[in-house]
Amino acid sequence: MDQALLTTTEAARVLRIGKTSLYELVKRGDLAKVKIGTKTVRIPRAEIERYLASLTATSGERAV
Repeated sequence: MDQALLTTTEAARVLRIGKTSLYELVKRGDLAKVKIGTKTVRIPRAEIERYLASLTATSGERAV
């Protein structure tokens, strides 16, 4: 079974972006995070799927 919550490293790997870019997406509100305790941050897998769906829905063509 897939994990429901991903670490920032795992989420960045799934999206094929760097962790800095991932944090920027969270900061802009494009990706929701789950904070566990005072320092631990996780990204819900469903949130990554929602974000990817929004990209394909809003872009008619892929950038090259």
